Amino acid sequence: QVRFVESGGGLVQTGGSLRLSCAADRSIFRTHHIAWYPQAPGNQRELLARISPDGTTEFANQVKDRITLSRDFAKKTVNLQMNSLKPEDTAVYTCNAQSIYSATISSWGQGTQVTVSP
Repeated sequence: QVRFVESGGGLVQTGGSLRLSCAADRSIFRTHHIAWYPQAPGNQRELLARISPDGTTEFANQVKDRITLSRDFAKKTVNLQMNSLKPEDTAVYTCNAQSIYSATISSWGQGTQVTVSP
């Protein structure tokens, strides 16, 4: 199956920025939606944003003005640019591919930790 490796997390203050990367061992983003799922402490994963095979992006309403998605075909990565970070953005961020029914099709990776201090 496709493997995903997340990176780019870290500790930032409120208002800071981070760029997260989702690296795949195949160019699966050419045929599938790639989505980011943050998991805050004590909560389940939530769909935050996704990018379609043709590059169309969708974002949760609470972050649509603060994040962007992009792809790097050479590096086989999907990048999540996060700006104006808030403490409530603190979570472990994982990525995955989606089927036509929006169900994830790969196992979950370790994710990358994003921590935003007040």
